[in-house]
Amino acid sequence: MAETATALRGKALLKKAKELANLPRRELAKACGYYTTTKGGETRVNLTDFYDALLEARGIALDPEAKKSTRGREASYRVSVHQNGQLVIGSTYTQAMGLKPGDEFEIKLGYKHIHLIQVDESEKDGETEAA
Repeated sequence: MAETATALRGKALLKKAKELANLPRRELAKACGYYTTTKGGETRVNLTDFYDALLEARGIALDPEAKKSTRGREASYRVSVHQNGQLVIGSTYTQAMGLKPGDEFEIKLGYKHIHLIQVDESEKDGETEAA
């Protein structure tokens, strides 16, 4: 019987992939748990599953039909400014990104675009100590 490793997902996968970015892609996928070991002891790296998990962790769905719900509106990646001047992203996107209440972002304004950059826990601690 083949043995399957426990594969990382979501933020844990992104963090590990960033830490080990210098490794070749097969070794990186294996380090993140995307491999199986056959009865004969041969290790097979599952690059497709690894890439799919990376895309999912970044909020990119390759098969949007698979998880369609019959409740509510469908996420469209488009928002409009409300009369009070606010933009609302919505829970569909925050859940897809694994965000929790209290997560912080830095806002960078560009010409006709806005970048939201998530503040790491280590950066938050550094700001608190510096203040």
